[in-house]
Amino acid sequence: MSFLNLFAHTKDVEEYAAGDVVFRVGDPGSKMYVVLEGRVSIEIHGKRVLEAGPGELVGEMALIDAAARSATTTALEASRLAVVDEKRFLFMVQQTPFFALQVMRVLVNRLRSMDDQL
Repeated sequence: MSFLNLFAHTKDVEEYAAGDVVFRVGDPGSKMYVVLEGRVSIEIHGKRVLEAGPGELVGEMALIDAAARSATTTALEASRLAVVDEKRFLFMVQQTPFFALQVMRVLVNRLRSMDDQL
């Protein structure tokens, strides 16, 4: 299952030009995004830690734990992002349990990547 396939036909999309900030450290985390087109950068303390492209998630941590954003995400090029708020996230988890497993895999992979950088 691909996040891109799951959200390819969604109408809840935000568009960003290159250089636009999607969210900043400290912003409320009421939604996550699936990159449909383009690329975004995730930065922590001014250091780029990840680039995400089509089919990848950004902003999932803050949605899951309802905490403020821990990173800043900026569009590297013109980008279209599917918006996933908590209501939709819970619906997806209930209706497509494999979706939850995929989100957990993203989190684990990112944690392992950060561990490797230490």
